[in-house]
Amino acid sequence: MRHAGLAIRVIALLATMACSPLWAAGPPKNSGTPADSGLEQDIQTLKRQVMDLNRDLFVLEEEMLFPSNTQVQFFVALDSGSFFKLDSVQLHIDGKEVADYLYTEREVQALKRGGVQRLHMANLATGEHEVIAHFVGRGPKGRDYRRAAVLKVNKQLGPQYVEIEIRDDPASQQPTFAIHQWQ
Repeated sequence: MRHAGLAIRVIALLATMACSPLWAAGPPKNSGTPADSGLEQDIQTLKRQVMDLNRDLFVLEEEMLFPSNTQVQFFVALDSGSFFKLDSVQLHIDGKEVADYLYTEREVQALKRGGVQRLHMANLATGEHEVIAHFVGRGPKGRDYRRAAVLKVNKQLGPQYVEIEIRDDPASQQPTFAIHQWQ
């Protein structure tokens, strides 16, 4: 029902725009008359309506492509990062690569300050799925470092969230890599 209302709004807006003399005439010549001011307001109103519709269509698209019953989102979080400088993360679900992300210095700094990045969103059937995350970067003493973490995700009905976490282990002075399913 909600989708039908949105479709009707889109059609109505497009029809309004197509029938509008503003659409065919192009940008108005500003002669300073009150009619030009009204024309300018009409244009601003149409722009606002188009932006609102664009937002609604984005939400609708996400709901249709990723229904909440099958939706799984994967997030990357980074601890202080003293023992590991992140370069990239590669994500595999059931043996299939679904994401490969190369980080900029600015993104790594945002993660170190507590930011969390949504790496991937997927539709998964209920049941067990194997998730593997490969991490590439610089480890202790500036050496190249490549590690992986594995988790069996038990997908149930409803949206689910999985955190891919990189932490420092001060005892061993090494980074640790883990994948956690949020409850």
